[in-house]
Order: sequence, then C-alpha cells, then structure tokens
Amino acid sequence: MFYWLMKYVVIGPLVKAIFRPWIVGRDNIPTTGAAILASNHLSFADSIFLPLMLDRRMSFLAKSDYFTGRGIKGWATKFFMSATGQLPIDRSGGKASEASLNTGLQVLGRGDLLGIYPEGTRSPDGRLYRGRTGIARMALEARVPVIPVVMIDTDTAMPIGRRMPRVVRVGMVIGEPLDFSRYAGMENDRYILRSVTDEIMVALQRLGAQRYDDVYASSVKDRMPAPVR
Repeated sequence: MFYWLMKYVVIGPLVKAIFRPWIVGRDNIPTTGAAILASNHLSFADSIFLPLMLDRRMSFLAKSDYFTGRGIKGWATKFFMSATGQLPIDRSGGKASEASLNTGLQVLGRGDLLGIYPEGTRSPDGRLYRGRTGIARMALEARVPVIPVVMIDTDTAMPIGRRMPRVVRVGMVIGEPLDFSRYAGMENDRYILRSVTDEIMVALQRLGAQRYDDVYASSVKDRMPAPVR
C-alpha cells in the first residue's frame, strides 16, 4: 500500500510532471508472472524512472549502503529507497552474494518483477560493460524470462557525483523477453552462466547502441584517478 501511495500520489506524479519520461516497448512486460528486467546502469535515477513507468510493481536489488546511512540524510535515503521498492543487498561477495541471490529468488518466487543491473555498478563513462553472471544463475534457477531494458539520458539528468538532478527528459526502451529455458537444470555450469550473461549483454547493446567494452565496470572504476577535493 505504501509503495503504491508513493508511486501514484506522492512521488510519481511530481517526477512525471517535471521530467516527462517516455517509454517504448511497455507491451513487452508480461501482465502476470515473474520476470527479470535487465537494465544498463547509467545513473542512480535509473531505479526511480523504470518502476515509475511500469504498471506492475517491481523491485531492484540495491547496495546495502543506501539503507545504513546515519542522520537526517541517511534516514531520508533509506525512506526513499524503501518507498520505491528497493531491496538491500550486500555486494561484498562470498556468502553475501548467495544471500543476494536468495533475496532475488524470493521476489521471483512471488511472481513479481525483479530489476537487475548486470554490470553490477553504474557505468563510469556511459559505455556498456561486461555482465556479472549472477543474473544468469537467478534466471535459470527461477526459470523466468529476462527482459532487456535500456535507460536513456538518465546520466545527463543525474550523473555520478551530482546530488540534485538536472531537468532533462529521460526515456527507456524495453526489448522482447529472452527465453533461456533450453538451459534448464544447468545453473551450476559456469560456462553456461557466462554464455547466458553474454547473450543478455548483446541484447542490451543492440537495443541501446551503447559502445561495449568486454571488461568489468568495477575494474574501470578502480583504475580511474580519485576525484580532487
């Protein structure tokens, strides 16, 4: 109830009026049943605009840092993330990754929509980077389709490091669902997981025409110089 109140009464109408977001391919979202929405990741704002433009409820797996801040800012961030359907996950790897997988599977097990950023982090420069195989494992274990989604101009509206967004019209293009049922029962085969993940990234690249670099975005970020303060 709280989610729908935020979406249709409190936050949603205001955001739509200011940014006038557009969407193409909405009909590719199933009206019922679980599915994974695999999106490129240009901005923090991606997790706001995509759920706002869908008729069905969806949840994103968001890094737990957004839910653990202190003070007024920390409380406001936690409130906003919860109101927009975000679920906290620990991205430190190991057992944390397994817990993240289980969180996603619970969402899919309820027959809901789950949003995932296959790149694992925001693109530092607008390019599309190599996908992490967690999305493939989740899709195969849950036996659900993966729907590619391309966000457009959200990095212009709210680039990394900016606290207040620019008023820029943003959009999203939703592609046709990808069916991986041919790999049923093979979710523990790392070669299959890599193949499925790469197929998802190819679909995203073709849908959005982003330049693709076959390296992890996190590795690119690690090599970038620290910002001057």
